[in-house]
Amino acid sequence: MRSLFRFAVLALVLVVVALVSALTAMRFAIHGQEVRVPAIVGLAPSDAERAVAGLGLQVEVERQYYSPQIPEGLIMTQMPLAGTNVRRGWQVRVAQSLGPQRVAIPDVTKQSERAAEWNIRRRGLDLASRAEMQLPGTPADQVLAQSPPANANQVAAPKTSLLVTVNADPPAYAMPSFVGQPLGSASRTLQDAGFKLGNVTMTPIAVSTASPFPATSNTVASPVTPPPQPSPASIIVAQTPPAGQKVLAGSVVSFEVRQL
Repeated sequence: MRSLFRFAVLALVLVVVALVSALTAMRFAIHGQEVRVPAIVGLAPSDAERAVAGLGLQVEVERQYYSPQIPEGLIMTQMPLAGTNVRRGWQVRVAQSLGPQRVAIPDVTKQSERAAEWNIRRRGLDLASRAEMQLPGTPADQVLAQSPPANANQVAAPKTSLLVTVNADPPAYAMPSFVGQPLGSASRTLQDAGFKLGNVTMTPIAVSTASPFPATSNTVASPVTPPPQPSPASIIVAQTPPAGQKVLAGSVVSFEVRQL
């Protein structure tokens, strides 16, 4: 019994030692791949790449800003910060200085969006963002405002955002029911409301082809009657779009009608 107890204790000790060894090896493997990010602020991107190349890191110029203090072409900020431990292969994102602002911000308000973008880009600036706005009485595709404004000083980045007018959405309506109304009055109502009349079809009429008299060789075929055509007095039995559906002004409405 005592030998069995000693064997169990020995086995437990071996298991604990194995777990500790595995955790130590895993910790060493993980932290053995970590490196400390060096300080690259104030360096040119090419010099920064050489500084981090031996550590297995990469430099990515993510943004560019104007700066009256930091000379043009040098790195202004970095992320992660210097001294941070990261894994090999990590990307260090940096912002590069453009030096003092030398480009005047053009006034592109009241220009078309295309003309405004051309005036912005020909000065070496970029279009940052574009917002839209509906303004009654103002033509579409016209620049209402810009940021930064014209001739602004101490601009942070060489980018301009625009607010551009767009066409107003046509008014929406709930389609009324025209079923049971004459085609003529429904058509006038549609046209007065700014809608368009689409296809008008007749409801098929079931015609019995059975004859009460046996067919003979002397039977004379009756003349074929042309199908009836819609008229203003025709009664609407179905419509597309259906009643209650949301429609825009100028939509096309089609009817299926029957004769009185």
